[in-house]
Amino acid sequence: MKKILVTGGAGYIGSHTVVELVEAGYEPIIIDNFSNTEERSLQGIADILGREITCHRVDCTDGAALRSVFEKETGIAGVIHFAAYKAVGESVAEPLKYYHNNVGSLVALLQVMEEFKVNKLVFSSSCTVYGIPDKLPVTEQTPVQKANSPYGNTKKICEEILTDLATSGSDMHTIALRYFNPIGAHPSAKIGELPLGVPNNLVPFITQTAAGIRKELTIFGNDYDTPDGTCIRDYVHVVDLAKAHVVAIDRLLSDKAEHIEFFNVGTGTGNTVLEAVQAFEQATGEKLNYKIGPRRPGDVPKIYADVTKATEELGFKTTSTLEEAMKSAWDWQMHLQKSTVQH
Repeated sequence: MKKILVTGGAGYIGSHTVVELVEAGYEPIIIDNFSNTEERSLQGIADILGREITCHRVDCTDGAALRSVFEKETGIAGVIHFAAYKAVGESVAEPLKYYHNNVGSLVALLQVMEEFKVNKLVFSSSCTVYGIPDKLPVTEQTPVQKANSPYGNTKKICEEILTDLATSGSDMHTIALRYFNPIGAHPSAKIGELPLGVPNNLVPFITQTAAGIRKELTIFGNDYDTPDGTCIRDYVHVVDLAKAHVVAIDRLLSDKAEHIEFFNVGTGTGNTVLEAVQAFEQATGEKLNYKIGPRRPGDVPKIYADVTKATEELGFKTTSTLEEAMKSAWDWQMHLQKSTVQH
C-alpha cells in the first residue's frame, strides 16, 4: 500500500480525503497541529474505517518537525497539502498570520520533499484565485486576478511558487485543485465540518441555526445582480471533493501529469444563497430563521465552475445533489448534538 502524507488530514476536507484514500487502497499518514479542528475527527475516521490512522502532531511551518516525520515514515509516495488557515475575514484582520502559515508551510514542505526525493504533490487551492471573474463559468484559463483578501492572495502566491518550481527544472509534479464551495458531511455522519467558534461558512451556520445553537442566519446582501439578489456559489459535496484528490494522486503516481496542472473542482452549477437555504429546508423539513443583512466586504457576487477539464482529463465528475449535501450536513449536526449530550 502506497503511503500518502496528508497535511491537515484531521480537518474538514482532509478527514474525508483520508477515508477515500483508504477505500482506494492507499495508506494515508496524517499531519495536523489541531489549530482548527478537534481530536474527535480522528475517532470519526477510525469509526468509519474500523481502524486508526497514523497521525503526527506537527506544525507544517516547522521544517525540522516535518523532516522527522519523513524520517519515520519511510517510502512516502506522495503528499496532499491541505494545512492552511481559510477564513477570509480573519485574514483581513491578521494578514501576517495567514502569510506565515499558508505560504510558510508550503515552502517548508517543498524543501523537505525535495530533500527526501518525494516529487508528487496535490495542492489544495481555491476558486478565490479568480477574484471577481469577467465571465462565467470560470475555466482553468480564466485569468487569475488580484485577490480580494490576504487568504485568497496566499493561495495565489502558493500557486506561483509551485509554477516557479515547475519551470525551474525541478522534478516536482503538482496538481493544484481549485475548490469551489465544499459542503456536507460523510454519509455515516461520523465526520463533517467542525468549525471552532462561530462558523465562517454558510452551511455550518445554517445547521447550527436550525439546531438552535445560533439565533438566526444572516444572509449578506440581496441586491446583487443575480436571480434573487443573493450571491451565487458552486456548492460541491465534500465526499465528491475528497474523491477528486484520490483521482489526482492516481494521475501523479501513474506519471501522467505534467510538472504542474490546475483543475477546477465544482459541480458546474451555480446556486444562490437563498436556493441553498431552500434546499436545506426541503432536504430536512426544518424551517430556518434567517434575515437579510448588508453586503459583506470581500464577497464575490457570483462564481461557479466550468468542469470540462476535470471531466475530460481526470475522468472526474461530482455525483451528489445540493439536497443530498444539505441532508448529510444536518445528519452530522444531529450526530454532534447527540455526542455532546452524552459527554
